[in-house]
Amino acid sequence: MNAPQPSVRSTQRPVPHRLGLFGGSFNPIHNGHLAIAHDVHDRMQLSRILFIPTGDPPHKQNQSLASANARFEMVRLATAGIPSFDVTDLELRRKGKSYSIDTVLELQEQFGPSTELFFIIGLDAFLDFPMWKAPEQILKICRFVVVPRPGQSFSALAKISLFPNLDPPMLAQLDAGAVSKLDIAVPSSPGITCLSLPPHPTSASEIRQRIRSGLPLANMLPPSVESYILHHNLYQEGSNRTRI
Repeated sequence: MNAPQPSVRSTQRPVPHRLGLFGGSFNPIHNGHLAIAHDVHDRMQLSRILFIPTGDPPHKQNQSLASANARFEMVRLATAGIPSFDVTDLELRRKGKSYSIDTVLELQEQFGPSTELFFIIGLDAFLDFPMWKAPEQILKICRFVVVPRPGQSFSALAKISLFPNLDPPMLAQLDAGAVSKLDIAVPSSPGITCLSLPPHPTSASEIRQRIRSGLPLANMLPPSVESYILHHNLYQEGSNRTRI
């Protein structure tokens, strides 16, 4: 299969005013990802959500990672027919190591100043945000939307010195479900929004393990994605790096 050519699937659609950026390996994309995207789209009143699959790692150390082309195609299939969802191959086409700052700057240039960018991220990944390349610059461009992850606590954000305006009692209320949304002001930045969302226990690693073990997937995947995985024999022992 040749690499997809368009930068964004729907190039003729109106420029979104509030665009959610949802990046990840999507190995594979599953119903939990889609539920989070729908929840964030509605709660943040976004115009559209752009799924951004990551490319192949430079040294390909992760043997459970399907090819970039396969993961892009699965996201395309999963989001087809959902008007508020799009997918881009921006990071797949980039040579060498891909950094979030490069992606954000490229999308900012592509969509222009009339589009607000919302960076959707799991709490576990956001706890490592200060270690990213140019985190302060990314904060100036995007509003971060932080969503829960199993086994993680919003209260852990209070330990990040990069965010001086955190309110530990409010973070605790978010963890307890007493509040469903917390907006955090960040100087010279659009800020951060933490959302309490319904739990989505589905994980890509569990799906891969179930496929290897020949177990049923119990509505974990969109039917089109499940068919694609089975047709191309993805995530089977000895076949994970098969190029398609």
